[in-house]
Amino acid sequence: MTGEQFDDVVSQLQSISETLGERTFSLLREAVASGSGQRPPDEKIISQARRAVDKAIHLLEGLGATND
Repeated sequence: MTGEQFDDVVSQLQSISETLGERTFSLLREAVASGSGQRPPDEKIISQARRAVDKAIHLLEGLGATND
């Protein structure tokens, strides 16, 4: 299997990563606006999820390189 077979999946994961990034930014912006001096608990979880999605993107993009 080549990485090209997963281009659609990679594209979907990239979109998910962007959405998670936007939600993280929104949470942080809301925390600052409310005067909270602490990191929102949900932001940490969403950031972890985004890193996992980014890792999946990296792994799937590497499939073509390892099979050529």
